[in-house]
Amino acid sequence: MWRSPLVRFYAVGAVGIIVQLTALAIFKTGLRIDYLPATALAVEVALLHNFFWHERWTWVDRTRLLARGRGWRLIRFHLTNGALSILLNLVCMRFLVGRMQLPYLLANVMTITLCSLLNFLAADRFVFRSLRDSQDQARATAMSCEAIEPVSISPRGF
Repeated sequence: MWRSPLVRFYAVGAVGIIVQLTALAIFKTGLRIDYLPATALAVEVALLHNFFWHERWTWVDRTRLLARGRGWRLIRFHLTNGALSILLNLVCMRFLVGRMQLPYLLANVMTITLCSLLNFLAADRFVFRSLRDSQDQARATAMSCEAIEPVSISPRGF
């Protein structure tokens, strides 16, 4: 059961929800930050937590062989999961808390649920793609570069 990336993703995500809700409560209630900036900060804390565990557990079979690409994976993770999570969290929180007057923690749980499947697909297919997918992409890039005829430049000028 624990071998499936989807199961691992949701296990990491479940802990990430606790991290996000705790951070949100600290930022909103403890530090008295407005709920929208507090939500963005809490999502960022959860993103970093989740990335760390996805690297070391969810997709360890892929990342162990590609350790040098960790920085690029973190950037891709933020551009996909991060952008999606922050955007949807802010839009949904504005609607659910601002308009519907739901409690902010309940609204955040509802929003996290909405984001989860889209985040898995982005992480699995783009951020933590398999070594074979990375090699196929590199091979395709190399082949397209080979198709371009080299241009020679004469040192004599034009």
